[in-house]
Amino acid sequence: MYKWNPEEYQTSSPNQKKWGTELLDKLSFGGGERVLDIGCGDGQITALIAQRVPHGSALGIDSSADMVKLAQSNFPPEDYPNLSFRLKDARQLDFTEEFDIVFSNATLHWVIDHAPVLEGIKRSLKPSGKILLQMGGQDSATELVSILDSMTGEEKWARYFDRFTFPYGFHGPEKYRRWLNTTGFKVKRVELIPKDMAHQGEAGLASWIRTTWLPYTQRVPDSSREEFIKEIIERYIKKYPPDGDGVIHVPMNRLEVEAEK
Repeated sequence: MYKWNPEEYQTSSPNQKKWGTELLDKLSFGGGERVLDIGCGDGQITALIAQRVPHGSALGIDSSADMVKLAQSNFPPEDYPNLSFRLKDARQLDFTEEFDIVFSNATLHWVIDHAPVLEGIKRSLKPSGKILLQMGGQDSATELVSILDSMTGEEKWARYFDRFTFPYGFHGPEKYRRWLNTTGFKVKRVELIPKDMAHQGEAGLASWIRTTWLPYTQRVPDSSREEFIKEIIERYIKKYPPDGDGVIHVPMNRLEVEAEK
């Protein structure tokens, strides 16, 4: 498990929230659905879901206790009666035919093997229930990953990365379609969507690396962590300097999945 900084994540994740809202707009709601949001984070997207189902409800789950605590603080039940949050691992869903829709944004690339996730989602859905998922996909952030691969193999940093393996499930459409078919879903769409992740200068890029590339940064001792992050940024902007407005761009691929039970 990684130690998240929920407060900094709130300020360093505008791209994830923007993409989450765009993804949400692809769903049609009747207003009475019960919706599960996997990887709710600070709860902002789950709250938007709850607004769209005023006669239904939204449940956000996350494997980080700190994130769930922040979401509950941001959206207390007395003010948001059809919205709730719970600590739960996406690989251990124990719901049975409870939800009309399962939604997830910017979360499931934290899981390598999605078979148990999809089995749990299928159990959780009512008959004819829908899923809409978006996550980091194949060949995402390739230049940043290349920099990290180089750094973790160099003498200065290698001692912190003994027996380290790539921690993200950046999967492609063919593999994911097979998983869906094996699980018994009716596949509607599986595609890679290019995205431009824009950061406000070096400080914005540093905040994103600090809060979301935890499998790398938390291997490095606290005393050297900021130096590690600074070196990542220096190498990145040497190849991809900020644009005329001081914005640093990171090309990403998002895997988007739409299917029915």
